[in-house]
Amino acid sequence: MAYKLRLGPRDTGPFITSQGVMLGQWGMIRPNAPTRTEKDPKGRPLMTNNARSETMATRATFRDAWKNGQRCLIPATSWDEPYWGNNTFNTWWRFHRQDGVAWMLAGLWNTWTDKATGEVVPSYTMITMNCDAHPLLKLMHKPEKDKEGTILPPEKQDKRTVVPIDAADWSLWLTGNAEDALSLIQLPPMRLFKHAAVDPAKQVDLPIKA
Repeated sequence: MAYKLRLGPRDTGPFITSQGVMLGQWGMIRPNAPTRTEKDPKGRPLMTNNARSETMATRATFRDAWKNGQRCLIPATSWDEPYWGNNTFNTWWRFHRQDGVAWMLAGLWNTWTDKATGEVVPSYTMITMNCDAHPLLKLMHKPEKDKEGTILPPEKQDKRTVVPIDAADWSLWLTGNAEDALSLIQLPPMRLFKHAAVDPAKQVDLPIKA
């Protein structure tokens, strides 16, 4: 099965489990879901491409995969996030590794069976964590506002990031126990990053503070 080089939610992409490399939908399918793409009350597809590390053990879509140790590594040459430099527009920002190798991002995976056809569909999700303390990653995404439209102070934001896993910890992530896995959910050090605007014409100096 082929996959696109730049993936979006619900695209088919590769992920690595303790059993080997698999291809599946980026966006985990709830084990008992009636259809491959569930929708909210307004008819919009549910977004399950990310699992918050703080709630993945209890959310219906992710808890079985976490409980059963179905962790995976998601290879990525880079990933993109929106930088909101003046709080009114975004510039897409791309993150590579400084050493040029691919990121391996922490994830969960499962399989879902279509009751109508018997088709078994693998799917996966990327784990995210709070990154308010990261000098680079906290600059990404639109600032959150209160009900009156006022931008919340930094200590009340909840900026999120994916979770890179170091090569030395790949085996532990895939086969260790839950406590081992939780210990690996950490913010990546700045030394790992090579980053720039996706569009060179929109390149700016980020206000990074150590």
